[in-house]
Amino acid sequence: MQRTLEIVGELTEKKQMLLTAADRKKIPAIGGQEEVEDPIVYVRFFHAYGRGVWLVTEFDGTDRMFGWAEILPGGGELGYFSLKELESLEATVGGRKIPGLQAIERDITFKPMPLSKAKNA
Repeated sequence: MQRTLEIVGELTEKKQMLLTAADRKKIPAIGGQEEVEDPIVYVRFFHAYGRGVWLVTEFDGTDRMFGWAEILPGGGELGYFSLKELESLEATVGGRKIPGLQAIERDITFKPMPLSKAKNA
């Protein structure tokens, strides 16, 4: 357990930027894909220490996002979620909440694709 806490301590010093400037520019505005049958997902977030996936199809440029959120497998739905809220979530490791350890991360390997494919990627 001592070694695990040391590693976690190292991780608390580094946080990933959830949305880069490039991401912000490429995601359509809220309502921008409203008429699209199978909207494009531009960013995929995931819970690094638990469950949860957020697929972003639209963004207001500041905080509010629209897309697919699946907190439990098989229970996803389209809706709004907050970038600031995702950034504020702290991880729990071994049953202990670790202050400063980022829970939500951006999938850096994700490439834009239709929502129907991204849900299964």
